[in-house]
Amino acid sequence: MNNSRTVTLGDAVKESRPTAFSTLVKPAGSTCNLDCTYCYYLDKAVQYGGKEAVMSDSLLREYICQYITANAVDEVSFCWHGGEPLLLGLDFYRRAIAYQKEYSNGKRIVNTIQTNATLIDEKWCELFRKNGFLVGVSLDGPQDIHDGFRLDKQGHPTWERVMASVDMLKRYGVEFNTLSVVNSRCEGRGKEIYSFFKSIGSHFMQFLPAVEHVVDREDFHRPVIVSPDTEDARLAPWSVSAKGYGEFLIDIFDDWVVSDVGRFFVQMFDATLAQYCNAQPGVCSMCETCGDCLVVEHNGDVYNCDHFVYPEYLLGNILETPLVEIYNDPKRFRFGVAKRSSLPPECMKCRFYFACRGECPKHRFDKTPSGDARNSLCLGLKAYFRHTQPYFEKMRDLLLLKKAPAGVMNWARKRLLEDGR
Repeated sequence: MNNSRTVTLGDAVKESRPTAFSTLVKPAGSTCNLDCTYCYYLDKAVQYGGKEAVMSDSLLREYICQYITANAVDEVSFCWHGGEPLLLGLDFYRRAIAYQKEYSNGKRIVNTIQTNATLIDEKWCELFRKNGFLVGVSLDGPQDIHDGFRLDKQGHPTWERVMASVDMLKRYGVEFNTLSVVNSRCEGRGKEIYSFFKSIGSHFMQFLPAVEHVVDREDFHRPVIVSPDTEDARLAPWSVSAKGYGEFLIDIFDDWVVSDVGRFFVQMFDATLAQYCNAQPGVCSMCETCGDCLVVEHNGDVYNCDHFVYPEYLLGNILETPLVEIYNDPKRFRFGVAKRSSLPPECMKCRFYFACRGECPKHRFDKTPSGDARNSLCLGLKAYFRHTQPYFEKMRDLLLLKKAPAGVMNWARKRLLEDGR
């Protein structure tokens, strides 16, 4: 079934609203001081000639001006990403902040930065605190899990350095959250990992599943991440299984729903509750369509998504075409709608489609009996949605009564006890 030209009323309403979109800006491109085994972005260096990427000062100013101007809303959020964005140094971000103030035109500016946290020192903490940065720390969990894949260029582990930075962020009062890659080492350890993050004071957690395919190349020291259709491609050994991912989410949920609702926030749970309440889920993988978070590379190139930074998905360059025009380009819109229109009929008929929305298109590695692409995590996601359904329905009902969702906890304790969990 091909619905690639289908546009819903929701699509039309969305496109008719004042222009509002976000960007992941990668001022250092894929340049990084780490060599994480599962990193899907390190290979982008080849796409850009293998040179160390640095965003020029003139391009930085142009990007900030265009991005603020393009958003017809009162708040504009900058997300500094990578690679490792701290490699550009403190002065780069001091200039960025100055340009934001110059072009803000009364709009509120918010800054977030995603970092591997190995380069943070007191001066970085001072900049973050003074300017209200939210720092996303890439940390996979306890030491053996984190150091299994997150190594530096010399092959040395990084967990102790990251933990020292977390302690420093807390001492300086810098707001931070954690982003974790759910990989093969995480299977069966959901409760342990969740307890670890609570113990270090992470009140906002993101858990992103890693499912990739790789091939070996003589000119690379590491397996290269490729499309599963590539000749000789094999499932990467760090990939989480569908069953393992579902159990991971369920194990964390069962701890969270009886004691932590309203105290600790897990992005997947927040997004699921939003779906039950017919609100925006706040994470692109669970939206009906995508394409509202553009990637701006170090040289001004713009892509639909940082999982689709390939030549065929290039939308343009802000030095040649204004960012607002790139966002309004029908090519960007078609990419976003394809998230829904390329789903197989069985997904559209699924009782959990309203919550899952097919998850991220980059995970559509499996095939249905009819040959359509299906999300490889489907089995685990269904198990998670099936298990959590009564609890989210209860939280939704509490919200409709203008009561806090935390009221679910006593009810959940009794239910889980009856289920023997």
